[in-house]
Amino acid sequence: MPSRQTVQDFITLVEHGHYVEAIEQFYAPHASMQENSQPPRRGRDALVTYERAVMAACSAMRTLPVDSFLVDGDFVVIHWVFEFTRVSGSMLRIDELAHQRWEGDKIVEERFFYDPTTVGA
Repeated sequence: MPSRQTVQDFITLVEHGHYVEAIEQFYAPHASMQENSQPPRRGRDALVTYERAVMAACSAMRTLPVDSFLVDGDFVVIHWVFEFTRVSGSMLRIDELAHQRWEGDKIVEERFFYDPTTVGA
């Protein structure tokens, strides 16, 4: 079960744009991430590779300050808002909830819930 401070430390790292470092520091080696009902990505190395690909497709990425998060035992819910500027110049804003299961101070499962129509083109 993570402490609120551990979750806050994770959030702070993401808010400062240290996306890969957040995965490396806070996700278990066998962790998974899932976008809505898509198949999950599995393994921290795969999560890092995917994150680097997202970053390479963007000229800018920004995480707005987190207004709220909940910790209930091993479960955490974070309300994220991300803004992306793609290399093409198009802008994207994703307002999502991340539902996480932690083991100790590591995330082992994460699923993102957002409106997929906001991710187009």
